[in-house]
Order: sequence, then structure tokens, then C-alpha cells
Amino acid sequence: MTRGLRRAAAPLVAILVFLVLWEAAVWANGWPDYKMASPSDLVPAYAKYWDLFVIMGWQTLWRTVLGLLLAVMVGVALGMVMGFSRMMRDALYPLLVGFNAIPKATVVPIVALIFVGAHDFNTVLIAFMISFFPIAVSVSIGLSTLEPEYRDILRSLGASQSKIFWKIALPKTLPEFFGALKVSVTLAFIGTNLMEIVSPHGRGLGALFDSGKTNSDYPLMFAVLIALAVLGILLYYVVVALERIFAGWAERAPT
Repeated sequence: MTRGLRRAAAPLVAILVFLVLWEAAVWANGWPDYKMASPSDLVPAYAKYWDLFVIMGWQTLWRTVLGLLLAVMVGVALGMVMGFSRMMRDALYPLLVGFNAIPKATVVPIVALIFVGAHDFNTVLIAFMISFFPIAVSVSIGLSTLEPEYRDILRSLGASQSKIFWKIALPKTLPEFFGALKVSVTLAFIGTNLMEIVSPHGRGLGALFDSGKTNSDYPLMFAVLIALAVLGILLYYVVVALERIFAGWAERAPT
């Protein structure tokens, strides 16, 4: 088996083992579907509501991606400001840490009340708010730890600050950036679904989950959770693919 095939098969085997163990645990404990739905209980839910999963899944996905893109833009900009300026780093870090320490579940109702009826905006905003912090911190750390010798050599050769950034600072920061982006992907989905569940005009998979809870349709609720996991995995591997394109040089083969 080739290395590429092994890498592709490994996560699929792990997921299959997880589903088998899940099914076995439900069967062994005799849990009814209103206590713990099994994987076999989810198939009828997907078959019955497949059109809603497609529509709601797309709504959740595009809002999450948009919020994540905003998080990337703002996070990179803040990270650059803090990375190149010690004064700005000392000034902004306490604010960012304090903001990130606030549970976003408490912020969601406030945002929903402030922007009543603007569900798409609310959802994208929460996805952005919950996911930009790791990106800003990673970029800041990557730039602030840049070896001064490199900067001194390039400056002595007449390189401008922008050239130093593009030639040295940016490549050095990419591994940290993509590591933070992998974390932000899952955080953005959390933010999106918090708003979809809480908002009275909620749409997306979060609203579908809330509908299942209201109607005591537990297989539907578990099916939504698995659908969210699948979307998160897909978006994660998109980031992995981008990382291999732009920062593949930083990957070290296991010894």
C-alpha cells in the first residue's frame, strides 16, 4: 500500500471503527433512541429530511466560511500590527485576551437582540468573533519571534520593510498561521450553530437541531450533530490542502 493510500485510508478506518463502537455501545446498554441514538437510527433521519439537510447544511456552511474569512483578514491584520510593534502588542493583548475569555454563549443573545432580524449578519458576526483570536495570536508570535539577524542582513543590503515581510516574515509565519486556522475552523462552526440555535429566526443546521429537540426527534438531533462534524472535517481538510500548497516546505517526515 502506497503512503498516499495509507494516509487516505487511515481516517476512514478510524471513523468506521468509531461508528461500530458507537453502535455496539448503544446495543450493549439497550439504550432507546431518545437516550442515545445509534448510527443505524440516523439513516432513516437522513432519508426523511435529506432536502432539509442539503438546504440547512449549505446555509450553515457559507455563513461559517464567510465568518472564517473575515476572521482571517482581521486576525492577520491585528497579528501584523502586534508582531511588528512591541507597544501595540502590549496595548492590544490584554484586550484580546479579555474578549476571548468571555463565553461566547453569553454574547450570542446580546448580538441577537442588538441586530434583531439580521440573522445572516448575526451568524457571520459570531463565527468571526469566536475564531479570529487564534489567528491574531499566531501571526503576532510568528512575526515577533523573527530572528533579528535576518532583518539586519536584509536592511544592510537595502531591503525595504515590505520586502523583509514578503521574503522572510511571511514564510516564517505560515506554519503558525495554518495551525491556528485549523483551530479556527472548528471554532467558527461553534459560533455559527450557537446563533442558529438561539436566534428566533434561526436557519441552518443549528435551527434543524433545535427543531428536533422541540419535537423530541432524537435521531434527527444526532443526525444534525454528525452532519456538522462532516462539514467541519471537510473544511479542515480544505485548510490542510492549502497548507500543503503554501507551507508544505515546513512539514517534516516522521523518523
